[in-house]
Amino acid sequence: MSITVVAMELILKRHHDVHLTRKLWHFFGVLVVAVCYHNLSRAESIQWLLILGSICIALDVLRLLNPHVNKWAIKIMRPFMREHEKERLAGTTYLIVGVFVIVLFFDPLIVKLSLLFLALADPVASYFGILYGKDKLFGRKSLQGSLAAFITCFLISFFYFYSKELMLDRLFIASILGGLAGAVAEAAPVGRLDDNLVLPVLSSALLHGIFYLFGGFPVAYS
Repeated sequence: MSITVVAMELILKRHHDVHLTRKLWHFFGVLVVAVCYHNLSRAESIQWLLILGSICIALDVLRLLNPHVNKWAIKIMRPFMREHEKERLAGTTYLIVGVFVIVLFFDPLIVKLSLLFLALADPVASYFGILYGKDKLFGRKSLQGSLAAFITCFLISFFYFYSKELMLDRLFIASILGGLAGAVAEAAPVGRLDDNLVLPVLSSALLHGIFYLFGGFPVAYS
């Protein structure tokens, strides 16, 4: 086998390993949640997330208890599932629970920013971590993936704060801290909890601190 063929096989394998289908599913799924949240009241969002979360948990538990149902679910959701999710709760379930928690406890502006972090920083960090992550930090998390998450969250924070006229007198430092909040939340190992739960909850808590320190809190919850 020629060196060229081997190189091509390695390139194709690496691009297959990034699971672009799952990342696009994640991005558009969170984007839909963010759009719905933006157009619903806080009370309506909590109600619908409670219903959706209950359904997801019930279906997930059912498939884990019934091998035949699980086999059928894996066959349908294979392009979107991680290997370990076949015998554990799916990332989508953790995502819905995480979103429910932040909608319940945090200000809407913080929730929307956290959802943007979840939609973009998580898949971007994973993509760069898989392809270029040579320096490991925690488990599968890499320095390269965390740097990608930081840059993504910094840019999101900068344009978000600017567009909302939040903390404009400290825009750059607030954006840097926002980038760090997203990167830390993406990389932090919290037991065996899924990233889709840890990232929105931890980033919201850290953003809450940034808003508090720099006087960026909105007057009241919607």
